[in-house]
Amino acid sequence: MNPIYRFLFIILFVFTQNSNAQKRIALFNQKDLKGWYAFGEEKGKQTNAADLFSVENNMIRMYGPKAGYLMSEQSFRNFELTVEYRWNTDANFVKKNNSKNSGVMYLVPAETPDILWPKGIQFQIKEGATGDFVFLQEVTLNINGTKTTPGKSVVSKRFADAEKAIGEWNTLVVISKNGKITQKLNGKLVNQGIESTVTEGRILLQYEGFPIDFRKVNIKKHK
Repeated sequence: MNPIYRFLFIILFVFTQNSNAQKRIALFNQKDLKGWYAFGEEKGKQTNAADLFSVENNMIRMYGPKAGYLMSEQSFRNFELTVEYRWNTDANFVKKNNSKNSGVMYLVPAETPDILWPKGIQFQIKEGATGDFVFLQEVTLNINGTKTTPGKSVVSKRFADAEKAIGEWNTLVVISKNGKITQKLNGKLVNQGIESTVTEGRILLQYEGFPIDFRKVNIKKHK
């Protein structure tokens, strides 16, 4: 190959790799909870998220006697969010209850106060209901031509079941672009809608009482 062409090829390759890297952000570095704060129903907001939840073996481990969440410090608009999770059935971990119920919230507005649970959209993670939409604090979405009813907590059921057996790792994907929301689970479309009344906000990992692990939380920005 001509040296000039080889040089140009290398420059183009490096530029492309850097561009791709800039588009995808690891919100969890698999070492600590930098970039997150925690909120618990008993202790309230904790700037040091490790006061409520822990990182072990490259995983976020959420457990304990009280409900709470991790909230990203950054807000996002037009993105593809990928999260890997599994239920933690190890009896050594303290739990609040036996109900396998959790979720990943997104588009939580920056000005929203910390409560259980704040304004936004939830990808429901729940035994027998994973993939449902949950619209919190008056958020609405148009699903199959019908606008959801505003309310404190409104559920719109998934189109299909796709969750793996308890204890196995699952991959959920949320795509949010200009008010259109798509939820996928293990590669399968499970819910979708348009005209979301929230279009920008933070990411939230829920702990509702049954131990759950997260090992990957990545976001890819879209224009």
